[in-house]
Amino acid sequence: MARGLATVFVISGLTLALAACGNSPGDRAVSGGLLGAGAGAAVSGLAGGGLGAGALIGGALGAVGGAATSPRDVNLGRPAWR
Repeated sequence: MARGLATVFVISGLTLALAACGNSPGDRAVSGGLLGAGAGAAVSGLAGGGLGAGALIGGALGAVGGAATSPRDVNLGRPAWR
């Protein structure tokens, strides 16, 4: 069950990665946070840890990473929420 849930999170994260990143620091922080939360939950689930804790840690790291990058580094287009 946990492996199947982790697979769903990984696939969801990859889908969001291809959806959009955004151009403003706020958009990039949101998309990075969402991607990080999905990846963090997946990794935590595969490692046998709590999904919530993994999602929180991954989301925080992803938000910081998204806000710190520039559209010149990674630009996947307009975010889905705009």
